[in-house]
Amino acid sequence: MAVIKGPFLVFTLATAFAGFIGCAVSYDRPLARKDISMPQPKELSPTSPQQVHISAVGPDRMRISWITESSAPAIVEYGTSPVAYSESATGSTSSYDYLVYKSGEIHDVVIGPLNPNTVYYYRLSSDSTREFSLKTPPADFPIKFAVVGDLGQTGWTNTTLAHIGQSNYDMLLLPGDLSYADFLQPLWDSFGRLVEPLASQRPWMVTQGNHEVEKIPIVHSTPFTAYNARWHMPFEESGSNSNLYYSFDVSGVHVIMLGSYTDFDPDSDQFKWLQADLRKIYRRKTPWIVAIIHAPWYNSNSAHQGEPESDLMKESMEGLLYKAGVDIVFAGHVHAYERFTRVYNGKADDCGPVHITIGDGGNREGLASEYMDPMPEISMFREASFGHGQLEVLNATHAVWKWHRNDDDVSVVADTFWFRSLSSDPACKV
Repeated sequence: MAVIKGPFLVFTLATAFAGFIGCAVSYDRPLARKDISMPQPKELSPTSPQQVHISAVGPDRMRISWITESSAPAIVEYGTSPVAYSESATGSTSSYDYLVYKSGEIHDVVIGPLNPNTVYYYRLSSDSTREFSLKTPPADFPIKFAVVGDLGQTGWTNTTLAHIGQSNYDMLLLPGDLSYADFLQPLWDSFGRLVEPLASQRPWMVTQGNHEVEKIPIVHSTPFTAYNARWHMPFEESGSNSNLYYSFDVSGVHVIMLGSYTDFDPDSDQFKWLQADLRKIYRRKTPWIVAIIHAPWYNSNSAHQGEPESDLMKESMEGLLYKAGVDIVFAGHVHAYERFTRVYNGKADDCGPVHITIGDGGNREGLASEYMDPMPEISMFREASFGHGQLEVLNATHAVWKWHRNDDDVSVVADTFWFRSLSSDPACKV
C-alpha cells in the first residue's frame, strides 16, 4: 500500500514521544484482546480501491474516500441498480509523507444530489472488480445512530464492529481515537481495511482524539497529518476553518463535532465558530442537538482525571451548550461506559445535556476498570466493559438510547434510557 523504510526507527520515535499525546497513563488497565492486522488482499491490483469509507456532506450528498496503491482516476460511478451506473462524479487526489512513510493515493469525491433513505451502488476508479453499495440516511425521523469511541484494532474491535453491523443503523458517530496507529502509519492502512465493510455502506462521522495527534517535536511538528488526509469531514460546509471541528444536520438532528485537542478558549477560532453555529440552529427544523467530544467533561472513573482537554474545555464551552439546549454530549477517551443524568456546572439540571462516555470500542490499551467510590449522585450507570451504543431518535420529542455490552461476544443491552428533547420541554427555554 505504501512505502515504509526503517520500521524500527519509526517504532523507536513513537515510543520515545508517546507521552506527548497522552499515550502513557498512570493507572493499570486489564489487557485487551490481541491486536489484529488487516493486510492488503493479494487479489487487489495496485489500482484497486481499498479502505473505502463514506461521510455525509449536506442533506443530499456523500463524500466517498478511498486509497489506491498507485495512480488511478478519482472518479465514482453510481446508480440505484447494481452495475447500472447512471451518474458519475470526479474529485481530487492527494497523499502525505510522515517520516519515512509515504501514503498511497488518497481519493476524495463528493456525489449527489442523492435521494434520502435510498440504496446506491457504486464503483471507484473505474475498477469493475469491486462494487460497493451505500444507503443514505432518511430525510426525517426516525433515525438510528451507532455510537462508538476508541475503536482500535483488536479482537474486541472485531466483535464491536460485528454487533454494529447487525444493528441496521443509519449513521455512525465516533468521538475520537480511531486506528491507534500512534505514529506507525501502516496501521492507518490496516484500520481502513478493517472498517471498510461497514464504513463503505453507511456514513461514518468522526472527530479526533489524542491518538490522532501524532506530533513529534522537531522531526514532525504538524499534528493530525494522517487524520486530516484520510478522514475529510464536511467542515467547510458548516463554516469551520478546520477539519477538527464541524457540524451538520441529518434527519432532524443537529450534530456538533468538537475538537478536544485544538484550541477551545474563548479567543479561539473553535469557540467563535461554535458560538456562530449555535446561533444558526433552527429548532423547528432540528429539534434535537447532539454534541461529540473526545475527552469527557464528566467522569467518575479514576482514568484521565484532571486533564486540561476535559476540565478547561468544559470551563470554556459548557455554558454555550447549556444555553443552546444541547440534548446529549457523547465522549470517548475513558475506556469504559458511563451515563450521567442531565447535568450542568457539576449538578443535576433538568435542562442540561445527558453526558455519556462511550470510549469502549475495543482499543489495545484495555479497560479502565477503577471507579471513584462512592458513585457520584449525577452518575446513573457505569461499567468497564467493551461495547457500543445505539441512539434511535423516534420523533421530534422522544429518543431511546441503548448501550450494548460485548458480553462473551454476544451483544447484550445493559443500559437503556428514554430521552425527551429539551426543545419540547416547556420548562427549558431553548
